[in-house]
Amino acid sequence: MRISVVTPNFNTAPYLEDTIKSVIANLRVGDEYFVVDGGSTDGSVDIIRRHESAITGWVSEKDAGYAAALAKGFARATGDILCWLNSSDLYLSGTLDRVRTILAGQSDLIFGDDFNIDESNRVVFFGRGWVPDLRLGTLYGGWTPLQESCFWRRDLYEKVGGIDPSLKYAADYDLFLRMSAVARTTYVPLAFSAFRRHSGQKSISGMLAYQSERWACRARELRRQVEPKGLNILKRVAYRSAMSARARLAPWLWSRPDLAGIDVGTLTCAQYWPKT
Repeated sequence: MRISVVTPNFNTAPYLEDTIKSVIANLRVGDEYFVVDGGSTDGSVDIIRRHESAITGWVSEKDAGYAAALAKGFARATGDILCWLNSSDLYLSGTLDRVRTILAGQSDLIFGDDFNIDESNRVVFFGRGWVPDLRLGTLYGGWTPLQESCFWRRDLYEKVGGIDPSLKYAADYDLFLRMSAVARTTYVPLAFSAFRRHSGQKSISGMLAYQSERWACRARELRRQVEPKGLNILKRVAYRSAMSARARLAPWLWSRPDLAGIDVGTLTCAQYWPKT
């Protein structure tokens, strides 16, 4: 199975090269990699050019945001499997090989674990992406899976109409919300990626806007549910409480302090929970 990876970027030069290298190291013959830059002025384009021989295609031009950039990249993708990696995150070694093997089975969408890393590629903590039912957790609980550890079939993406380029913050949640409603989803207990925490990233600086956009998407889908109103409300309260409790308990339930401070480049795509 061929995999197409898209990286949206805008002025993230300090981390972009590590992102690109982590993708290229995972590619196999027939895979595709697209980098969609929003007209960066920080040297990002020079970094992309250094690696363009290993990149299927790239562009640098002003766009309407990361969702619009992703839509542009996925429109060019021809692989059987789609995914995206933001321009400060990393894939662990062996990730795409494991993904293509798993998605050769019965699943349409898989989601897994990750590591949170600092600006120096050091592990801050392990993040477990498990929820018992992605559709219910996403719809009723407002849960968003670990985006950089999600991979799905291209026909699923096309079935739901793709990513919504009009969204500025919660396009990831909206896409997984719509895909999980019609897909065979599977949690895979493997750490596929590393999510970098750094100053200025949109998921932190735009948290309030993200929450507002996310709840608007969720409300849209809840209105489409054909079920008694009371049952709908009960599910929303129950799953929201469950997802909130999960978020609070996660640092204690699935802690891996023994990995904190390790260079994530020394870790491979593997199962890090339960402890081995």
